[in-house]
Amino acid sequence: MMAIFIMALTYAPAQQTDSATFYFQKGIEERTAKHYLQASKLLDKAILFNPQYKEAYLENGYVNLEMRKTDNALQHFTKVLDIDPANVQATNELMELYYNYRQFAKAKQMAARCSNCLNAEKIIAMSSYHEEDYGAAIKGLTSYLSKNPQDADATYIIARSYLDMEQYKEAVPFYTKAIALNEDKNAWMYELGLLYYTLEDYNNAVVMFKKAAEKGYPKKSDYIENLGYACIYAGQAEEGEQLLNELVAKRPGDKQLLRDMADAFYQKKLYSKSLDFCQKLMEMDMKDGKALYQAGLCFQKMGEKDKGQAMCDQAIELDPSLAGKRSKSMNTGL
Repeated sequence: MMAIFIMALTYAPAQQTDSATFYFQKGIEERTAKHYLQASKLLDKAILFNPQYKEAYLENGYVNLEMRKTDNALQHFTKVLDIDPANVQATNELMELYYNYRQFAKAKQMAARCSNCLNAEKIIAMSSYHEEDYGAAIKGLTSYLSKNPQDADATYIIARSYLDMEQYKEAVPFYTKAIALNEDKNAWMYELGLLYYTLEDYNNAVVMFKKAAEKGYPKKSDYIENLGYACIYAGQAEEGEQLLNELVAKRPGDKQLLRDMADAFYQKKLYSKSLDFCQKLMEMDMKDGKALYQAGLCFQKMGEKDKGQAMCDQAIELDPSLAGKRSKSMNTGL
């Protein structure tokens, strides 16, 4: 009787192992056939029969990734590391998952445990960028790019690092290279256009804004406004005015838009055109001291100094805060 009992005890674990192996193999077959949901169910059964079945957890992680069930995948890969802390495959997948979850400290921790993984160096540097450690990001990505020079995303993050540190000139060549590596990134082109605009390189700003639109960047109000002013400052006043007038038609009560247009034309010494927009502002509000002052500056620049000076004096009466601008506004406008 005792012998039979001992045999039963030894038979049960063996049976469980056989069952786990059976369901694991069936799960692999279903995964190969791309029947991912069924594969996951079978792998779950394998794990039920053998809770320490490392390979089943690993395969179930991959299957859940295929189904985009990333929370489940993360749990399975984590279990693999509980069983086998040195498992490279699970560590690599957790590194990627934590990065995509924006859990950058954990992503860097996994990358440090997987130094030979393909993207480990990149993940550490990219995570440093998101943690606003721009120096570490640039250093790490520079090292990574020395071995992977065609990686557009890594190149772009160096550009963004310089941009976020307001080192605009240093950012330009990395933006340029990133766009050359991936010519479909219209958002990068638009950002480079804004960067050129900030650097007062308006000709290149216009080029990049237009290239972004050609690649599908949406022509929303902010795009039209930035392109319009870039055109004016680049000497393409007619095109710039046409673009900005589209916004005026959509935002007829936007005084700041009209004021900025008047100033832009003033800066480009197109005083008559600046006057047109000053007039529109005063038609909206005859007591608009700023518009009247800007108009007075235009007349002075056009040679009608007495008339212009009188208008500026009248504007100061309407808005005494303009008195402090008298000495410098002839050159700068408002």
